[in-house]
Order: sequence, then structure tokens, then C-alpha cells
Amino acid sequence: MDMPLTMLRAGSTGTIKEVHGRPDMKKHLADLGFVAGDTVKVISELNGNLIIEVKGTRLAVNRVMANHIILAA
Repeated sequence: MDMPLTMLRAGSTGTIKEVHGRPDMKKHLADLGFVAGDTVKVISELNGNLIIEVKGTRLAVNRVMANHIILAA
């Protein structure tokens, strides 16, 4: 079963299946490197906000945006 990025625990990795949301949010996330087929790793989590590593770069993503990033099962 596919799941949102917020379900991934610190230290775990996943593969992006798709990104949901308004076109401007999807473009913003794609510009940051969140595209289908890429691997993401959760570095840490605090109150639902995540520090993510994608394409060798660490990024902070809030819970709302992370819920739009869907990982493959």
C-alpha cells in the first residue's frame, strides 16, 4: 500500500511514486528534487516536520507538503 512521506520514520528510505497537490506546489516540490522514481531518506522528524535527504541534499519539509509526496509500497 502506498503511503505519504510523513509515515516514513527517521533513518528510513523510500521511493517517490507521485506528488499530489496544486500545480504550483507540485512544481515547487519537483524543483526541490521530489520527482517520481527518486529515493528519499528521512533524516529527522519534529512535530510532523521532516528533514529529508533527496539527491544528496538535505531539505526541511513541513507536514502539509510531506503529505503530498506519496511513496511506493
